[in-house]
Amino acid sequence: NSMRLAGQSCISVQSVYIMRSVYDRFVSLVEAEVRKLKLGDPLDPDTDVGTLIDEDAAKRVEDWVKQAVISGACALTGGKRHGAAFEPTVLTGVKPDMKVVCEEIFGPVINLIPFDAIDESFDAINASPYGLQAGIFTRSNEITFAAIRRMRVGGLIINGTSTWRTDQLAYGGVRSSGIGREGPRYAIEEMTEQRLIVFNL
Repeated sequence: NSMRLAGQSCISVQSVYIMRSVYDRFVSLVEAEVRKLKLGDPLDPDTDVGTLIDEDAAKRVEDWVKQAVISGACALTGGKRHGAAFEPTVLTGVKPDMKVVCEEIFGPVINLIPFDAIDESFDAINASPYGLQAGIFTRSNEITFAAIRRMRVGGLIINGTSTWRTDQLAYGGVRSSGIGREGPRYAIEEMTEQRLIVFNL
């Protein structure tokens, strides 16, 4: 879900917070899967990850990843630009103030971040200026309802990723992720001017 559309989706998975007890295993699995992805021409059916919208966008992603690596992050895969294309990239060792974490990268890059207590992940998500959509995987009802109460996002997908969406439901974010909601009902409300009519009989 981080690599679909070369990461150029506002609900693309950008950062994954993982319990430290399973972190190393999770990182190995993600790295192995990302290494299988084929970078290439988006018109080629064999291509998994195509180009970004233009070369300037790819250069920006390249710059952000380079800045992160210089500041201590590790690129387990990818990290290189080829014209308007950028290799699928898995980053570890990232910090909250790195652009790859705190800004919308809009590229095929995923950050894998460990946590010890679930509240750490909630705090990290809420520290972002953005709050469009998030997903959480858990078998715990307690954690589920804690996430619902604590996570300041427009949409929260339980046991699914942030990329899940269906048009008839309210879709939109909080903070710098915008105001208002998309979806037929909400679009009609936005395009409707309500009027009050009072009959005094």
